[in-house]
Amino acid sequence: MSTETLTSAGAPIDAPIDAYGTPLIDAADLVPGARVLIKDETRYASGSHKEPAARAVVARAAADGYRHVVVATCGNYGRAMAMACRAAGMTCTVVLPEGWSDGGAWMRDAGAHVHLVPGSYEDAVDESRRVAAEEGAVDGNVDGPYADAVFEGHGVVVPALREALGEPPAALWVPVGNGTTTIAVHRRMRALGWSSVINGVCSAGNNPVVTSWPGEYRMLPPDAVTASDHNQPLVNWHALQGAEAMAAIADTGGAVFGVHDEQLIEARAALTPYGASPTAAGAAALAGLLAHARAAGPLSGTHVVLLSGR
Repeated sequence: MSTETLTSAGAPIDAPIDAYGTPLIDAADLVPGARVLIKDETRYASGSHKEPAARAVVARAAADGYRHVVVATCGNYGRAMAMACRAAGMTCTVVLPEGWSDGGAWMRDAGAHVHLVPGSYEDAVDESRRVAAEEGAVDGNVDGPYADAVFEGHGVVVPALREALGEPPAALWVPVGNGTTTIAVHRRMRALGWSSVINGVCSAGNNPVVTSWPGEYRMLPPDAVTASDHNQPLVNWHALQGAEAMAAIADTGGAVFGVHDEQLIEARAALTPYGASPTAAGAAALAGLLAHARAAGPLSGTHVVLLSGR
């Protein structure tokens, strides 16, 4: 692991860089009593924390003789897959709900074919599977045939933290959409023997992980969620791996927190002095930590916050 110097609130800090080039930023003064470390996963070329997962899927698909990957996306996974496919010389098709993200402009510029569909992310998933079957391509969705590669990619953040910290933090704060990152982090933590708490953060009322917690996972009615320019990557009426993500969080003694758009915007602004520039949704994990700190009072120990997209 290499080191680069960043500036945090006017003071130089050392920000360890992992093998993929994403820093760990010391933001200790964000929460009284706690040491807060920001794992800025927005520093990948695609701007998305999903890039290692996309690379892992593309590598597996190429090894199996495929040259075309199809995924559904709210924006983040599509950008990551477009970059991974371009690097491997493979065709990428992304299916995006109409009106979401930037309409697919970034992904088109990266060489991907973009299909826009009416409806929700779940509708895009259905369409992506149809397209993959029709074109003899790989279904690269997070719950598709290469789901294990997706988990492998998302899990790289844990050994990176081990190398940087040497010991497990008190808690990891993770944004939750489908629940994939949460599951991957939990699996790698358990493999390392870490007992850190995992706390998941979703868009309040717009994801069944938060509306079901702490009870049994239950999908929301499709018309019960509201996507905005700020919360889109966090919005699901069916989190594809939500039940397993909830079980992973519960296994660590963690909890699920719902945050509103204004809290996402506030968290994004709080990161500016530390050189981090996520989208509002990309700052969801910090929004959850800040809200919890206000409600629970002073915290202690090291809290690692994952930023997910810019």
